[in-house]
Amino acid sequence: MALATRTERQPSRTRTFWASTIGKKTVMAVSGLIMLGYLVAHMFGNLKIFFGPGEFNAYGHWLRTMGAPVLHHSWALWLVRVVLLAAVVGHAVSAYQLSRRDIKARPSRYVHKRPRASYATRTMRWGGVILGLFIVWHLLDLTTGTVHTGGFQEGHPYQNVVDTFSTWYGNVIYIVAMLAVGLHIRHGFWSAAQTLGVGSATRDRVLKTTANVLALALTAGFLSVPVAVMTEVVS
Repeated sequence: MALATRTERQPSRTRTFWASTIGKKTVMAVSGLIMLGYLVAHMFGNLKIFFGPGEFNAYGHWLRTMGAPVLHHSWALWLVRVVLLAAVVGHAVSAYQLSRRDIKARPSRYVHKRPRASYATRTMRWGGVILGLFIVWHLLDLTTGTVHTGGFQEGHPYQNVVDTFSTWYGNVIYIVAMLAVGLHIRHGFWSAAQTLGVGSATRDRVLKTTANVLALALTAGFLSVPVAVMTEVVS
């Protein structure tokens, strides 16, 4: 009976993994890569706005019918949303707990002796907060229409996007958030590669170049939409 009690009290492998620093870093890495994959697909979808309202609205409609006829209307879209929500929560919780663990483990007398980190590293935490707030605003603006200005039109994403980027605050919020995305990806991709054991002496330069290219391409791709609306290339 005593043996059985001791066995029952042993933490599961999942719990032990999550409690470890490497476990939290792995969750951060995997969830970050999931979100990166989504960002790449989302950017290419956004660029369809340059082909006119017909193409862009059709893309918005397809998002709700993808998987048909196997899946019901919007089921695939909701599945993507659930996976992304889990990734965002896992990423945020892991980052917060690792940050608290790092602060507790750092002797105060060494605080001023630590080498200064890069700009991207020093802004990762604030960048995460900015992105979290942006996601909430973005959903309320272009998904539910709650904070949308100009009259939200269900099923007309092209006009809704034009309305958003026809306001100064819509542009400011979006541009700041996308710059934060670029910095986050530049540092995060590299960190994820190291955590997952992909990095090596021979591959480090390739990984750093890939991180820089991804960050630059995604930032430029996302920013091209509000810039096109502001310059009336898209209207």
